[in-house]
Amino acid sequence: MTGQQWRAAAIEVVAGLLERAGIIDGERFRPTMELAWPRIVTGFAIMSKQTADLAMVGAAVGTAGTAGLAFALGYWQIVTLLGLGVAGGTVTLVSQNYGGEATDRASVAVNQSVVLATALATPIAVLFLAVPGPLIALLGSGPDALVHGRIYLVYVAPAVVFELLNLIASRTYTGVGDTFTEMVARAGGAVLNVVLSGLLIFGFGLGAAGAAIGTTLASGFVTVVLTWGMLGRSYGRLGMEPSPVPITRSGPWFEPTLLRQLIEISLPEIGRRLAQGAVVFPLLWIAASFGPVVVTALEVGRRVRALINSVNWGLSLAASSLVGQHLGAGEEAEAGAYGAAIIRLSTVIYAVAGALVVVFARPIAGLFVSDPAAVTQAAVFVAVGAVSSVGYGLDGAAAGALLGAGDTRWPFVASLLGRYAFALPAAALGLVTPLAVGGLYLALFLETSVPGGINYWLFRSGRWKAVSRRYRPSSEPG
Repeated sequence: MTGQQWRAAAIEVVAGLLERAGIIDGERFRPTMELAWPRIVTGFAIMSKQTADLAMVGAAVGTAGTAGLAFALGYWQIVTLLGLGVAGGTVTLVSQNYGGEATDRASVAVNQSVVLATALATPIAVLFLAVPGPLIALLGSGPDALVHGRIYLVYVAPAVVFELLNLIASRTYTGVGDTFTEMVARAGGAVLNVVLSGLLIFGFGLGAAGAAIGTTLASGFVTVVLTWGMLGRSYGRLGMEPSPVPITRSGPWFEPTLLRQLIEISLPEIGRRLAQGAVVFPLLWIAASFGPVVVTALEVGRRVRALINSVNWGLSLAASSLVGQHLGAGEEAEAGAYGAAIIRLSTVIYAVAGALVVVFARPIAGLFVSDPAAVTQAAVFVAVGAVSSVGYGLDGAAAGALLGAGDTRWPFVASLLGRYAFALPAAALGLVTPLAVGGLYLALFLETSVPGGINYWLFRSGRWKAVSRRYRPSSEPG
């Protein structure tokens, strides 16, 4: 049996089990997983590289290094989430227009996404180069952590542009139903990143600088690989495909209706993503008041939760693509059935994964820190992060389905409420009450469960079907 035959057989077995359990119909599970599994592999690889960087810097430098990297990775997360927000508009327009057989219109949407991403990335890269020290100092870091965080931001600055372009290319491939090509490129880049970072950290003793240089070089490699296919060029026998909605170098680079739609969809999605990421800054500031061990433990818990959340890289994007394509074809009932099934599937997977991580929380924590007290603290954060990941599963799948319809405004509000009306006040209680570090535990739970519940309610309401009618190919005058 070939690898592809083994995979197909495994999918058939799992499809039958899930259908009998009433979670997802087998006929919907197969296309869902065909889209999702490469994205899950991609997400796990990308999240693993940051987790590996944290562990390697911790082994080479100690707690000061991991604390500094935690502060710097907060800013890098903002870059990634900003890119995901812009790419959210890309996947909506590409999937609906590609599903409606308007491929030329989808190509123009990609062109404009590239321009918008570049315009947003450039000033951020300049900021990282110009004032890295003040950015890290804002979070209340100690002098040792400040040095490591500042160095990381300087050397990772060029990767900002690469990362946003990579996300546009990845979401374009997802929108047309090809997640294998982006998986090969992004996972290959993640492996390269870990290898380069390890060589630079341990072989050349570069510490945080080695981790950042590895990220920059690997991100540039991925950009080159994806650009080749995005220009419509063949990858030969690699199994990867050129984009069916390629970047057209001759333009048009400006189409008012599409640009307006791209910004209209992307702005709330950018807001939702940034709301997810920006909350880490006050959380890190609060953690810093309890010392570098708590900062490290919080970051370890968040990194492990991010690894679990790799499932959302696949299922959330599968929901966006499949819901968007069926809406583009005018099949609203089928789009709703796909969205509901993927939400159920995601919740079950996250519950199982979270339970497994809780069981092995202490040995997982021991991979990042060695001091017994630090291991104990980190293990608690790992367990809390695992439990809170179930909310991520619900939030990601529901928000993905809404994104496929172009409904991004209320998910943005849900993200704001969960993180700033619930999670942040809970964390702050630890500064003024005996709750102490327990406030951070509560915050991790609330920041995922509240948006997840709201977005699930939004999906169940069905209003997203009406919203989607504004962005379908038939919405274009004439």
